[in-house]
Amino acid sequence: MRSSLKQQAGASIFSILLALIVAGFLFSIAFKLFPAYIDNRTLNSVLADAMNDSDEVEKGPKGIRIAILKKLVINQIKLPEKDALTIVEEDGIITATLDYEVRVPMFGNVDAVVFFTNEYEAEAP
Repeated sequence: MRSSLKQQAGASIFSILLALIVAGFLFSIAFKLFPAYIDNRTLNSVLADAMNDSDEVEKGPKGIRIAILKKLVINQIKLPEKDALTIVEEDGIITATLDYEVRVPMFGNVDAVVFFTNEYEAEAP
């Protein structure tokens, strides 16, 4: 009976240390990418609200852009690129497209690039 207990062993210090290093690495990546995803979620929310608001849609593409930019200032978010947001009106349909990428520095000279593309439509009055 005594020999069978010696054969059963738990995790070694090396395996625990390895698991902690891998978990720390993954958490580090998640914490660095988290702000980009939160900003994108806020941008989508602002864009969806503007496209669903009939008062904003009545103002046309230029009015919608101004309203969106004001809401972004309130939420303390900037468009990552100047041409990331395009709003066009064609055949009585206003289409707003948010298309951009964010480059997040990870470790040393390694960066992560995250792409976001969203499109919303509304009928022009």
